[in-house]
Amino acid sequence: MGVEIERKFIVSKEKAAEYNSLADEGKYSYHEIEQAYLTTNPVIRVRRTDDDYSMTYKGKGLLQREEHNLPLTKEAYETLSSKADGNVIKKRRIIIPYEGHTIELDIFKAPFDSFIIAEVEFESVDAANDFVKPEWFLEEVTNDPKYHNSNMSRMKF
Repeated sequence: MGVEIERKFIVSKEKAAEYNSLADEGKYSYHEIEQAYLTTNPVIRVRRTDDDYSMTYKGKGLLQREEHNLPLTKEAYETLSSKADGNVIKKRRIIIPYEGHTIELDIFKAPFDSFIIAEVEFESVDAANDFVKPEWFLEEVTNDPKYHNSNMSRMKF
């Protein structure tokens, strides 16, 4: 059993655009991600990260929750993602080292392109609570379920 401990933030659009340009220049690594939700209660997600495929079960919770990952083949991913319950989410995830942590900057693609969210994962709840965010993190949304990708997948456009 794995446990995910993460905080989420809305970030400055200008700073996100800057990091996106730097990623295009090769100064930061990034991943192209596509994910579909088979169900949102419980959360069962299938994901393509570049050329890797996985299925994830996530338990309940906001700051901390249970998480299990299983590898999938491309064919299994394609079959399962075609059964998505809601929108398929596509995003670019830029990996940014920051003071001993890793910021995962998610820049979403249509129809979610108004969303730009930074996630930071931690080894403990204490470490999460001690984290001092950079100034380009505008608002914390860790405890707002609206910003869980599983709930975003259910949005109507």
